[in-house]
Order: sequence, then structure tokens, then C-alpha cells
Amino acid sequence: MNAPFRLVQGSSGPRQQSPTTCGSACATVARMLVDAPFARWVATGEGHPVPGAEGATAAERFAAWERLVHARTNGWRGPGGGFTLAWPQALGTPPWGLAHELEHGGSRPGTRYRIISVRAHSEESLRARYRRLLDLVVDGEPAALYVGSRLLPRHVTLVLPGERPDVLHVYEPASGSVQVLEEDAFATRRLRLGGWAVPWILVQPTGHRRVLDGSAATAAWRVPRLAPEPSTDLLREADPDTV
Repeated sequence: MNAPFRLVQGSSGPRQQSPTTCGSACATVARMLVDAPFARWVATGEGHPVPGAEGATAAERFAAWERLVHARTNGWRGPGGGFTLAWPQALGTPPWGLAHELEHGGSRPGTRYRIISVRAHSEESLRARYRRLLDLVVDGEPAALYVGSRLLPRHVTLVLPGERPDVLHVYEPASGSVQVLEEDAFATRRLRLGGWAVPWILVQPTGHRRVLDGSAATAAWRVPRLAPEPSTDLLREADPDTV
């Protein structure tokens, strides 16, 4: 990554600008991590102006883009131009809208995402899911983690690669903080992310990326870093669990 914007444990990132835009903040930060000119404009105002991210300060430019993302993720038309299921903005960001946003500018070109419900997983299967994330989440290919109470998902965070191969980091948009995503806390539903403890939904990269050779006419699939899937008994990834 050659972006002038990085997030590491202990750093302070942008904060979400409204109570319902945690998902939009995550998508905006994801874009800043892979798009150097965009990150430079939002952070410093340098470079070519970005339509939709107008403002005199970094906070104003971030808030403007966040609002644009929120309208896009919740509207009838996704960032790729296709139609999607609309969702009330007052209810936050839907997973399918966030997946589209990550695939279209919030990750390396060609990265694909899938949505997985983890609310009903056992502790053992959550541990397997965490270890799977260690393989899938790399620079330029983050995951989104929806967390909440025992009854409802309430907040969105962004899972990032850690400084070691056995560690994940997580950006929490309410505070702007970056902290370690502990396997034990994830598996035992004792997270402390924006005041919420229970993991609900993952929007995670598949590990496959479509790599273009410079022309839209030809493309090939490759797998940059893909370990074998753990036991399906552990992950419980039958189609009914995928939303």
C-alpha cells in the first residue's frame, strides 16, 4: 500500500459523524487505506478535490464522504451501478450495501466479499472463524464486523491485519481507536467495541481476487493467500447461515 494513511494499534483514526454512520465511516476508512489520492484529499485537502468530499477541514471532508456513502449503501443503486435492496438510513448500514462499497473502492481492485452470520456459532466455531480471518484479512482487504447485544446487531467495525500473523486489529469508528481484536473476546462474546460485546455478522474477503492484465477484456482468477477452509462442522457455513 502506498497510501499516506495507516492505522495501527494505538493510533487515532477518524470518528463517525452521526449515530447511524458507523458502517459508512468504516467504508470511508477502508477507501483511505487503499486510495492514496483520496486519503490525501480527505486528510489534508491536498491534490485534486474529490466530488462529494467537500469541506474546509479533514473532519468536514470525512463527514461529507460518509454521508455520500450512507446514501449509496442504503439506496436502490450500489456503487457499481447495479440495483440493490434499499434500507432505511435510520437503521444504519446493511451488510450487502457495505459489501458492495468495499468491493468498489474500499479494497484492492478485484477483491470479492461474502456475508456470514456468526451470531449462533458455538465458541469453538467462532475460534475457527477468527483463525480463518487471520488468513483472509490482509493489507488492502479488510473485513467488517457487526457487533451488538444478545438481541440485535448495533454497531459496525473494521477488521484489519495485525502487526503479527497471529493477531488482528480492529478500527472502532465511534471512538476512532484501533485496538487488538482478541480471539478469546471474539469467541466468548465479550468484545468491547463501542459498548457492544456480541459478534453478529462478518463481511469478509473471500481470498480470491480478480487480477486484470490492463484490459477489461481479459482477466484471471488467482488466490493471493488462501488456506483450506476449516471443518464445515466448526464454521457452520451452510448456505442458510450466509445472509
